[in-house]
Amino acid sequence: MRDTPERAQPRTPRRERRGRAVAALVAGAVLAGTAGVVWLAVDEGGEPPGGGSSSASRRPSPKPTPQWDTSPRSIAALGDSITRGFDACGVLTDCPEVSWATGTDPGVGSLARRLLKNPGRSSWNHARSGARMEDLPRQVAAAVTERPDLVTVMVGANDACRDSTRLMTPVADFRADFEKALRALRRALPKTQVYVSSVPDLKRLWSEGRQNPFGKQVWKLGICASMLSEPDALDKASVARRQQVYDRVVAYNTALKEVCGKEPRCRYDGGEVFRYRFSGKQLSPWDWFHPSKNGQERLAEIAYRRITAKGPVA
Repeated sequence: MRDTPERAQPRTPRRERRGRAVAALVAGAVLAGTAGVVWLAVDEGGEPPGGGSSSASRRPSPKPTPQWDTSPRSIAALGDSITRGFDACGVLTDCPEVSWATGTDPGVGSLARRLLKNPGRSSWNHARSGARMEDLPRQVAAAVTERPDLVTVMVGANDACRDSTRLMTPVADFRADFEKALRALRRALPKTQVYVSSVPDLKRLWSEGRQNPFGKQVWKLGICASMLSEPDALDKASVARRQQVYDRVVAYNTALKEVCGKEPRCRYDGGEVFRYRFSGKQLSPWDWFHPSKNGQERLAEIAYRRITAKGPVA
């Protein structure tokens, strides 16, 4: 009669065998009189808790967003005629002493006067009347030599204010020149902060200024012809022309917001200058288009509020 083979014993699961081995090692260490306490912890997968080889432990921590400095010690202003105080003190002339950004006139209370201990020695105005966005990289090159803590940018009105709507700067070119300027600034001064003002609503300025007969005479000299030519004309073509300028300014502001939004050290004004309802008191008495001293003060207030805000601004 053939012997019946013994039934094969079930194999102990690998995890259980590992646990038994660990227990044996611990017991052996204790019996051998090892000093201290031996603590071995093994998780269900057989790895030490928080194992150093896990992918999570190797994943780099995200870089913290740089903290915005609400008290810069120096300012360089870039932009166009608005930042130069054009027509704020006299007809067809710059008046940088009343500039919203770097002016010294106490009646305006410029950004420099509000923020700096010695605005005359630690602020510089590189804006130029008539400048367009394509001029901003050159202004940046001039500003970096002073190594300012803060750079202000207000440019774009002249890109829409052309002899005709056909000559307005294409939005793609406007965006590309702004990106180029910020890249140049960041390469030279990686920690310098940037405040970017929205382009004013030129249609609003036309609506207010056309109520003044003297202002309309000055407009005939060629100020922002794409918007201001034939100011009293309300025919279909004139209305469409002004709307085209308005739409282009909106597109410029969208580009400013998007490009600035990619920079941790850049703050856009959230479109506040564009939305500000400039009235006769805030417009130049010589051209009823550029900001008056009062208008410059309003711009300074907006900038100061945005720059000194503790948290993120929209």
